[in-house]
Amino acid sequence: MPFAPKIVLHCPTGYRMELNALVEQFLADGVEFVGVVGTDCSLVEDIIDEIVVGDGSDESRFILTSAHPEESVEDVVAFARLISSAHEGEAQVVVLGA
Repeated sequence: MPFAPKIVLHCPTGYRMELNALVEQFLADGVEFVGVVGTDCSLVEDIIDEIVVGDGSDESRFILTSAHPEESVEDVVAFARLISSAHEGEAQVVVLGA
């Protein structure tokens, strides 16, 4: 089942190697937004941005990201609802390392 257009990525233990493959799946599924919350969420957001941009040769690779230190998963889900995009609706919560 493909991922929803809006993702809240909960990182209870920070960066994990499976993030790389997960981001590639987000791109393949057309995810438009990833809000990151949890341990080292700013670092995880930066890594997502690096994975998405890659070598910069493919301009079609784009995901809007944001980091939410000191916020709850529920707060980030509420924030994601406010993100204006072609796809309205709820954000899917994905736990990194689950």
